[in-house]
Amino acid sequence: PRLNDDDGRVVLRRNDVRARASAASSATPSSFPSSPWPRSASHDDDDDDAAASRRRNNVVRKKVAARDFRHPLDQQNTSLLEAIPGLSNITKSIVTPVAEQMLIMEQISTSVLVGPNQLPSVHQLVIDAAEVLDVKPPALYIRQSSQPNAYTLAISGREPVVVVHTALVELMSPAELRAVIAHELGHLKCDHGVWLTVANLLTLGAEITPLVPSFVAANFNDELMRWVRAAELSCDRAALLVAGDPSVVVSVLMKLSGGCPKLSGQLNVDAFLDQARGYDEATASPLGWYLRNAQNKQLTHPLPVARAREIDKWA
Repeated sequence: PRLNDDDGRVVLRRNDVRARASAASSATPSSFPSSPWPRSASHDDDDDDAAASRRRNNVVRKKVAARDFRHPLDQQNTSLLEAIPGLSNITKSIVTPVAEQMLIMEQISTSVLVGPNQLPSVHQLVIDAAEVLDVKPPALYIRQSSQPNAYTLAISGREPVVVVHTALVELMSPAELRAVIAHELGHLKCDHGVWLTVANLLTLGAEITPLVPSFVAANFNDELMRWVRAAELSCDRAALLVAGDPSVVVSVLMKLSGGCPKLSGQLNVDAFLDQARGYDEATASPLGWYLRNAQNKQLTHPLPVARAREIDKWA
């Protein structure tokens, strides 16, 4: 990696990643390069994940700090969110003790808790990602759902919870699923916890108390969604640090855009990146810029093509 002297950010170049992945694939455990990333897992050798994990345990890595990968828009929108008057009261009105208990009971009663004796291969993916990002492995639940999704719930004083839907597990390869889990752990590494939980509660139907003035609540909703979209960009970078290969992260985004198990073998990452560049060109005009902002304002996540371009540039 190259250290940017201006902001202390570790910049991961694509050639560096590919060279490191190539060297690691033929190296013995003792000769692995010292790096914060595990070797890149091929989509074709996912059955070797257990052996690769044991080799990665012998690698001495540089500890990763949130500032190494936090996106500038994340930092900027965090400052804007913190400046909202009455923020503390709004947060308390949403993340109530009842809401906290409801979230915990919901996961325990309707999902499967992953562990050493329950879906151990998925559990190992959590351990691998947590090790690279230097965070405590959270509880991870697999939930039955036809909607490919994953989200993080971080409640003050409680162990964080990551939830992954079964449709997402079916859609992703093991390397891609590890990148998805790393993305969620990126929220924990960047301390997105409380506000991310607030956003998830609002998405699930929670309401801001009527005691909060309506104009304050509306402003909070807009700023929170803008912050969530920026936070996602940081966590895509966390996924890249764990995956060690930008094509894995872009493949995740591509599959979330229009993938299904039947077509996954025909999807092309480079073609999707070309599509993303085409979107950049289409939105370069003043009208395109306006329409792009209007389109984004309705979303909880940045557009997949925009995320693919961002991760490709950072790589």
